[in-house]
Amino acid sequence: MSMLWPIVLSCLRNRKKLAVTDDQRTFTYGQILGGSLFLADKIDGTTSRDHVGILLPTSGMFPVALLATWMTGRTAVPLNYLLAKEEIRYVIEDSDIDTIITVQAMLDYIGGPQVVPAHIKIILIEQVDFKGIPPLRWPSFRTGSDLAIILYTSGTSGRPKGVMLSHANLACNVQASIIKANLTVADTFVGILPQFHSFGMTALTLLPLKVGAHVVYTARFTPKRLVSLIREHKAEIFMAVPSMYGAILAVKGATAEDFVTMRLAISGGEPLPAAVFEEFEERFKVKLLEGYGLTETSPVTTLSVPDLFHRKAVGTALPGVKLLIVDDHDKPLPVNTDGEVLIAGPHIMQGYYHLPEQTAAVFVDIKTTDRDGEITSERYFRSGDFGRLNEDGFLFITGRKKEMLIIAGENVFPREIEEVLNKHPSVKDSAVIGKMDDLRGELPIAFVELQEDAAFDETALRAWCRENLAQFKVPREIKVLDALPRNPTGKIMRRQLKGM
Repeated sequence: MSMLWPIVLSCLRNRKKLAVTDDQRTFTYGQILGGSLFLADKIDGTTSRDHVGILLPTSGMFPVALLATWMTGRTAVPLNYLLAKEEIRYVIEDSDIDTIITVQAMLDYIGGPQVVPAHIKIILIEQVDFKGIPPLRWPSFRTGSDLAIILYTSGTSGRPKGVMLSHANLACNVQASIIKANLTVADTFVGILPQFHSFGMTALTLLPLKVGAHVVYTARFTPKRLVSLIREHKAEIFMAVPSMYGAILAVKGATAEDFVTMRLAISGGEPLPAAVFEEFEERFKVKLLEGYGLTETSPVTTLSVPDLFHRKAVGTALPGVKLLIVDDHDKPLPVNTDGEVLIAGPHIMQGYYHLPEQTAAVFVDIKTTDRDGEITSERYFRSGDFGRLNEDGFLFITGRKKEMLIIAGENVFPREIEEVLNKHPSVKDSAVIGKMDDLRGELPIAFVELQEDAAFDETALRAWCRENLAQFKVPREIKVLDALPRNPTGKIMRRQLKGM
């Protein structure tokens, strides 16, 4: 199953319908398809390599470039322009590209010749002639097993890894998401997430294109403007990370009237603080719906929907997805028992590019017995997350396996401490890491970002924690930061906190 053909057919079927509104212009579905044909011709004349880099802001030109790359039978490599310069250079060299589709402003933003090696060829969008009848071609025939995209993780620990996703990975994930969320051609999306990230690429680019919906993109996250776009375009679908929802709450003039058309407000990428969930529902009458997934799972694995919702759960599995909770020896655990979350299904990545050993380490074959006593073996992906499943199939994420602290022999997840800190009136957000201790193994150290005009009082915050946590979970130190370090999708960079 190719991801290209369903989108080409959607563009033909909806050719006169509005597809994209971005910060610069609008695109009909016909213009998306036509633009990709022009650009595909340019790609063929520029490179003979199998991989093509895409360096573009969140906009309608990204799907044009992505479709153009697939039209020529090549694999797309979206470049994360928010990485450090040395990381961008590493991705360019590791991904085996010799051509990048971009605009001059983006090239200047990342540092141009300081970052992009001299042998890399540049296709500037503003220099491509999109006038007239596009050069017609029969789109390259791609099978489901062919590599569609290499998405580099943002590198919260170590160097970015190239996640290889096939056409079938993407097509299955998009179709399952459409079914789960009951999405239609009549829906309007508002998208702010970067399209080099799996969330922004699959859920806010491929998904609306496949279903024939209208998507409104804005490249810069400005909460007040975002609220205005939601109101202006009567958006039904919005997806963001929790920190973005928190920032929207700071828009003083925003009211429930701005969100009256909102049908699905989906939160993913990191845990949703209880305070953000509660205030959003109380103030805007919108229930935030959590989802869960990873770049390696294309990315959507579970999703909450209005008629299948459980507070603090990240939803139930998409059609075709299997979840398994296992202990440290990969033995399946009963319901309501914490363990590592394993995932199986057609949306699981092909592996990490150039990293066969790391690929092998994240897969495991698990034998299970069905009701008839038949034993089957299936390949599961190790998520690295701890969680549990309840009797109804709702998944609850407890924390990251690598982030778990061992304090005096007890397993403690940072999220539990952070939830308590975030409920304090002075705290906007927090992050907890472990510091090695000869006597107790690790000690919890907290970093907090304060609400506007709030005063930092470590004694008061520690007293608050003592009231709401077991004594051994109370942070030994609490430090204040102007802003917690985050990656481009809002995830807290704990590695940087450890360096402090």
